[in-house]
Formats: sequence, C-alpha cells, structure tokens
Amino acid sequence: MREEWRGFRGSHWVDDINVRDFIQKNYTQYSGDESFLAGPTDATNKLWGILQELNKQQRAKGGVLDMETEVVSSITAYGPGYISEADKSLEKIVGLQTDKPLKRAFMPYGGIKMAEEACTTYGYTPNPRFHEIFTKYHKTHNQGVYDAYTPEMRLARKNKILTGLPDTYGRGRIVGDYRRVALYGIDFLIEKKKFDLKNCGFGEMTDNVIRQREELSDQIKCLAEMKVMAESYGFDISKPAKNAREAVQWLYFGYLAAIKTQNGAAMSVGRVSTFLDIYINRDLEEGTLTESEAQELIDHLVMKLRMVKFARIPSYNQLFSGDPVWATLEVAGLGGDGRHMVTKTDYRFLHTLENMGPAPEPNLTVLYSRRLPDTFRRYAAKISVLSSSIQYENDDVMRPEWGDDYSICCCVSATETGKEMQFFGARANLAKALLYAINGGIDVKTRMQVGPRLPKITSEYLDYDEVIRNYDEVLEWLAGLYVNVLNLIQYMHDKYYYEAAEMALIDTDVRRTFATGIAGFSHVIDSLSAIKYAKVKPIRDADGIAIDFEVEGDFPRYGNDDDRADKIGVDLLKIFMTKLKKHHTYRDSEPTTSILTITSNVVYGKATGALPDGRKAGEPLSPGANPSYGAEKNGLLASLNSVAKLPYEYALDGISNTQTISPDALGHSEEERVTNLVNVLDGYFEQGAHHLNVNVFGTEKLVDAMEHPEKPEYANFTIRVSGYAVKFIDLTREQQLDVISRTCHKQL
Repeated sequence: MREEWRGFRGSHWVDDINVRDFIQKNYTQYSGDESFLAGPTDATNKLWGILQELNKQQRAKGGVLDMETEVVSSITAYGPGYISEADKSLEKIVGLQTDKPLKRAFMPYGGIKMAEEACTTYGYTPNPRFHEIFTKYHKTHNQGVYDAYTPEMRLARKNKILTGLPDTYGRGRIVGDYRRVALYGIDFLIEKKKFDLKNCGFGEMTDNVIRQREELSDQIKCLAEMKVMAESYGFDISKPAKNAREAVQWLYFGYLAAIKTQNGAAMSVGRVSTFLDIYINRDLEEGTLTESEAQELIDHLVMKLRMVKFARIPSYNQLFSGDPVWATLEVAGLGGDGRHMVTKTDYRFLHTLENMGPAPEPNLTVLYSRRLPDTFRRYAAKISVLSSSIQYENDDVMRPEWGDDYSICCCVSATETGKEMQFFGARANLAKALLYAINGGIDVKTRMQVGPRLPKITSEYLDYDEVIRNYDEVLEWLAGLYVNVLNLIQYMHDKYYYEAAEMALIDTDVRRTFATGIAGFSHVIDSLSAIKYAKVKPIRDADGIAIDFEVEGDFPRYGNDDDRADKIGVDLLKIFMTKLKKHHTYRDSEPTTSILTITSNVVYGKATGALPDGRKAGEPLSPGANPSYGAEKNGLLASLNSVAKLPYEYALDGISNTQTISPDALGHSEEERVTNLVNVLDGYFEQGAHHLNVNVFGTEKLVDAMEHPEKPEYANFTIRVSGYAVKFIDLTREQQLDVISRTCHKQL
C-alpha cells in the first residue's frame, strides 16, 4: 500500500474509486460530548478579523466589494491569492476564487448579458471585447435556450406560471466528490477517466457516445488544470494527501476548481466531515497534530466556504435574496450497517459557529436520526438555539433511497456522492394554476390566455368537483410543459456550460435525477379545503374573471393536524408527481419534485392573484411546505404533524419546512431549551418527516434588526429561511417583512 495510505484499512477502495468503502473501513465513531473542542487560534482570529472588515466594506458598497472586468474565470485564470498578502503564513488552507478576497469573477458562459448586467448594476464596466466574443464567436447557454424556446414556453415564463428557471444562470446542484482529490491524487483520477474514454464508443457512434467522449475529454482537461492551479500555490496534488492538512487542502482545491468554472444556484461541498476525520485521527495518533491545529484546519476551510461569492443580476437577487451560495455541508447520519457516523470532526464543523460566530455558509446540515448519540443531538440543538444556523434532514427516510454516502446538493435534495448528478429545475406555481382552472386558463394579472382554453367557472359559488375537473386538466398541461422546458434547458446547459470540473469527480456511469418543484402548496390545500368545506363566492370583473373571493363559513386549514386538510396536500403532491412521470426526461433522468421556494415566495406572490383561502393578490406565498401565514392555530407540534404526513417517496427532491420558535416556548434555560428541541426533532422525524429549519428567536428581534441594521449584534445575525440560511440584514426589506410576518410559535 502507498505511503500516503499508511495505517488505512481495506482493499476494495485501493483498486477502484470508492470513497464510501474507504470511509466505512476506516472511520472512528465518537459518542462523547463537546468537551474536547478547542477555541480559535490567533491565526483564525486575525484572518476572521480581516474578513469581517472586508464584509463591512462590502455592505457599505451596496453588497459587492469588487468585480472582475478583464478576465474570464477558469481554473487557471488567476495566480495565487490570499486573505492576507502581508502574512500568507496565517492561512492553513489557501486558495481564492479570483486574485483578491471577495472579488467576484466574470463568468459569461451561462449568458453574456447576465454577466455584463451583474457588473454594470454595481458600477463596473466589463471589457467590451467580451460582448463581441460571446455574441459573435461563442454561443452561451442562455442564448441557446432562448433560440429554442417555443412561443408557449416564453408565454409561460413571462406569466410566471413557471418561475426561477435556470435559463439565465448556472443550474448548479452538481456535487463533485471532492474527497477523491485527497484520497487518490489527480494522476490516478486522470488514469481512470482515460480508461473510461478508451472504452467508450466501440461500434456505432451514436449521439450519446459522441457526447460522452467529448465530455470525458473535457473532464480530463479539467483534472490536469487542477494540478496547475495547485502548483501555483506550491502544492503537488498529483499524488494522494499524506496528512490531514493536505487532505483538507486537496479537497478544497477540487471544490475551488468547481466554483472557478461554475456559478450555479447551488455549489454544495458535500459529505466531507467523516472523511476528513480519518486523516485528522491518524495525525493525532501519530503525534503530528494537536486538537487546536485540527480545529484550525476546519475553521480555515469553513472560512473559505464563507467567502464564496458570485456576480448576480437584480432579478436573480429578487428570487434568491441574501446572496446565497448553498455551499451545503453535511454531518452525522448512520451507516448501512447501523453504526452512527458521528465523528469528532462533525463536532468541529458545528463548533465553527462558536469560534467564528453564526454564518449562512456553509449550509450546515445535520443528517438526523434518533439513533445518533444523545450527546451529539444535544450539541447540535444547543448550536441551533445559539445561532439559528443549522438545518436538519431525516437520515432514516433518505438513507434507504440514497445509501449512506449521499450529499445534499442544494438546500434539501440528496444525491449519492460521486455516483449521481441532478438536473435542477426551479418551480411550477400550483396556486396560480388553480386560478387558471377557475378562469379558463387566463392569467388574472396579465389577462393573457396562458393555460388551456377551458370554460370559465361561472357559478355563484365554486363547486368542488367542477374546480377539481378543471384543475386536473391544467395540471396535466402544466406538467408536460414544465418537463419540456426543463429538457430544453438541460440540453443547452450540457452543450454550452458543461460542468466538467465537477463531473470529473463523479463516476462516468452516472445516475441522473430530474428535479422539479412546487410553489404555492399550502395555498392550494387551503383553497380547495375552503371550496369543499365552506362556501366560496368569486368576485368577478366585467370580463368574468375571478379577481377575489368571499368565504362564508369555516374550513380546516393545513398546519393544524387536521386530516381533512392534510389529505388534500398528500393527494395534490401525488397527483402532480404522477403527471410529471408521464413525460420523457432528458438523458433518461429520473423525475423528482420538491416543495421548496427558497425566498422566491415574495416574487411568486407578486405574480399570483387573490386565492380562495383568503390570501390577497400580490401577497407572498408561504415558503416551501410551510402552512400559510396565520393558518397554524394549534401550536408548533400540530404544524409539524401536518407537514410530516407528506410522503417523502413522492417528493424525493425534498420537502422544506421552516419554523421559528420563541426561546421562551422552548424553556427558560439553555438546558431546558436544548432538551425540548431534541424532543421536538425526535418526534417530528420519527413520523417520517423529511426536513426542518430551526430558528430560535422572537419577532421583536427581527423588527429591531430591520430598523437598526447598524447595531453590531446584527452584523452576523443569521436566520434559516427556506432550505438555506442568510444574514437577515442582507435581505431586501420586502423579504424581511415577509420573514417577520411568518408564524413565530410561542407554544409547543
């Protein structure tokens, strides 16, 4: 066995690329508490101090500190860059996206107009030759999409029945197995990809074979460029990492290659903590590393992940407010053999929120199970109470589907690490679709005929069966159109903006999933419930379009553990997923869906008219799978029970649930709050629920932060929104008001 692998057990992973096998053979469980953890080193404090000052300058400049205007980003576009040029030795993990900290790269392959607008919005002027190059000589992803769009697709997009489509930005959600760089070194990875290329395409040169041969060639080129990039920092990553510092550094170089070449909507890091713990453990046992130095490595890696920034356009920032990256990183979970996978490095990653304070990135995710050690569950809950910076996903429902080595590729959706990729696809507005069913396919906002030409419903009161018949036809149309739009987008992204660096770190024989999404979920449930159990009278204008609704009587609402309403939600999810599956998906991918809206619920709401549930025109939609604002009347546990009834098998892309709990609702001491939060998580996930964002603060704190963002205590005030976290003061005022209007549970 190689010297770099000294002391490691197992043989299968030695001959074939199989990081999962390496982890299972070598990781050390940790069932103790957090007492071993070390505080920040002087180097960490100095570097974080520099970054805090840069973040302050960035906010003062309107959210962008600096932008590139002369260099098109690539793996090797820049020489080495450091946080502190004055003392480079401070950084134990090196590497920047560009040549300066927080400077945003110029990335035109997704679309030259977007890249230019991202610059000009903040007062920068890109070199005009780029416009000529990327309009006359090199087509972009965005141009390819718009060249192929049909009139029906353009109309649906314009009217926002389909929203947040990745046609004007990188699709993201592809997680390279960055651990491979550390475990095997680049030369071995190149050798394996060359073998795949050599054995690809004997016989007929079909479209698929031709495409795969070109993609493999691009992957091999990217792997070679990773070596060149690392050499500029004085490292040789051609061979495996031989200690913990190299393992962290090599892994980060792989991730750095990804964020230098792609600006996708989610650039996740993956499941790296247990892997890195194996190297740290070995160094600790050999006496070449101390606990303080081990924590420093993790702190500095996390610091780099907090620095990731992309140049974005205003319309993107409206959809995804708060400048998120979704550098999602997972801890914990269980192995297929039943052993928990908690290690000391899982603690170290959560501890960064104490050493450097709360932060949105990386998007720290606990893969939760009641079978995790009580000490770890309590520590995670403690960090949630202190920072509101962690999300939880149910490992017990995900592991049977994705195995025990999956990563969260965006906010809440999983892919098997190194074995799978996802085609991201944004949202279909099912609340707006319900209005199409009532108004004959006419959009109440624009008065355009967008949906199928159905008879308008003209009765004085809405009849449930008539509405359902029309709604079924609208959903049938919408599902087919949605899949076709995404097929086109994914085709053009592969053609003009292929993620070669990430795919180089994924198996050539890759499983592909096809992600779709649902917006307006709770409003459809409550609207259909109102029509079924109360009397709903449409208020029509002179053209016979229902522009508002009067509700007579009461009706059950989703979010109160009432099966009458909750069953409508379960049926809606099943029906839409069934309709999606009827259609061919690009590259024979497997269709999935999510109930997830990020912060886009404000934008979606503006485009959606009044609904039969009482929501007024233009008001924000409720985020993700959350009940509608004000609908929850029976406390947090009843709300959680309603969401937990949604079957994960029908929404494998994720079911996002974000809850805010008043600290006093959890208890009057830290000990009591931690105990109660653990009990809430245990009970919720044991019902088969998928996801939970946990915020622990009162509405009054949000209001004060909105009115006084200059207060020092709010500089890093982090909140969970819908699948990710943001600094509250980085949200637009509209988004802040939306967050403030959400239910804050004052009782369990």
